[in-house]
Amino acid sequence: MMTSENTPGYPNQRDAKTKSLWQRNDPSSRLTQSEEGEVSKTFDVVVVGGGITGLTTALLLQEEGLNCVVTEAEKLGFGTTGGTTSHINTMLDTSYDIIERDFGPDNAKLVAAATMESIALMYNLIKKYNIDCDFSFRDGYMFAENEEEAQSLKEVLAASQRAGVDVEEAGRLPIPLEYESVIVFKNQAQIHPIKYLDGLAKAFTSQGGLLLENNKVQETHLEEGIHTLTCERITLRARKIVYATHIPPGINILHLRCAPYRSYVLAAQLEDGCPDELIYDMKDPYHYFRSHEIEGKKYLILGGEDHKTGHSEPEESFARLEQYLRAHFRVKSVDYRWSAQYYESADGLPYIGELPSADKGVYTATGFSGNGITWGSFSGLLLKDILLERESPFSSLFVPARLKPVAGFKEFVRENADVAYRYIADRVKISKLDSVSSLAADSGTVVKYEDKKIAVYKDGDGGVHALDPVCTHAGCIVKWNGTEKSWDCPCHGGRFDIHGKVLTGPPRKDLQKIDINE
Repeated sequence: MMTSENTPGYPNQRDAKTKSLWQRNDPSSRLTQSEEGEVSKTFDVVVVGGGITGLTTALLLQEEGLNCVVTEAEKLGFGTTGGTTSHINTMLDTSYDIIERDFGPDNAKLVAAATMESIALMYNLIKKYNIDCDFSFRDGYMFAENEEEAQSLKEVLAASQRAGVDVEEAGRLPIPLEYESVIVFKNQAQIHPIKYLDGLAKAFTSQGGLLLENNKVQETHLEEGIHTLTCERITLRARKIVYATHIPPGINILHLRCAPYRSYVLAAQLEDGCPDELIYDMKDPYHYFRSHEIEGKKYLILGGEDHKTGHSEPEESFARLEQYLRAHFRVKSVDYRWSAQYYESADGLPYIGELPSADKGVYTATGFSGNGITWGSFSGLLLKDILLERESPFSSLFVPARLKPVAGFKEFVRENADVAYRYIADRVKISKLDSVSSLAADSGTVVKYEDKKIAVYKDGDGGVHALDPVCTHAGCIVKWNGTEKSWDCPCHGGRFDIHGKVLTGPPRKDLQKIDINE
């Protein structure tokens, strides 16, 4: 039984049509200022983006005495924070044996220390501000299902222990799957991400911070050391800018060093109860499990079947994920399904610090892979030190301008060759429909129509919405996402709704509307 299909259109709480387990029923705004026009004061820092990274950074800087404002294009948690499965880990998508190989053993220890500082920060903020967000420490199990995986798991175990992570061999697996070997990471954690985000927002405003929703940044310019941010409603000025937007907007070298991916999630009630632990297999892409109780119902949260944004069919990913779920568990009901986006860096570590080739005083954090809560929280810690000009042992390791000749080079070449391929190939593979009338209701495609390339969506009433399919970021052709009802760019992850409005990613401008009756 599937019970989570949304009402027509977007719930306006997340950058997708599918509904996550965390989305609130009350879509009300939490603006602390509702005027339009211009704020006369000059802030120390404008943080762009109202997710985990943005709110954590803003709160920590506000606590230090800086005068900060957070400006969010939509609602708090509208981006990936609203679609995370909120695993909080010392174990990472880029395993410690890979980090040790590419960055050296000392830097592997620094990475492990960063994850521990992130978890400690979240724990301390929750205690300090009495944030009710279902935080709990959990063991995290990783298991191998064959001999090849078992050998890799041994290498992960040894390298993780050398890096200082609390991990050991385990004699059991908390889910009914066959396995070759298992290890357990101690002191992992989980939260309800939107409850946590709400708590951070309240803490930030209680410290005197200003929070603005529905205030998209349209452009910025720097003059005499002051940044002016022209926004949809309220123009802002600040000495420094932090882009906590998952990927910085505009054209930047980081768009070549970060590849966009989508991951898929099911939340199901089981006949036999759910495991309390965090669990991961070693497939590529891997499956990840945890549970959460909401309103008296306990859900198994299963994720996986990741693919590059705009490169595969979402419904196929959901189908494979549900098939996997039902093959291994006695499923009572599948109540939620959703997808979310993340960016994977070329060398496996996030980029945190000054934004390359930008105006002076502009900073960012991106490339978190599937560890967004962990790295987003840590980004707040590191950005605080960087903006306050404090020494940090982490700053050079995560600096966005780093260039590793070995680490990530093959991935860098592969991903950008793929971008070039999509730029050309998608212009060739455009559907040829004799008439827009042949398009099914509530679906979309890129067509050739009267010698024009058009992104066409037909709504349930037969109304046609036509857009220029060329992404306004770097000129690639968008692809229809029938599950999320969005136009997704396969090159750098820009996503647009059925009306062409930017949902997420680096584009600043909406897709251009086309009158097909011209």
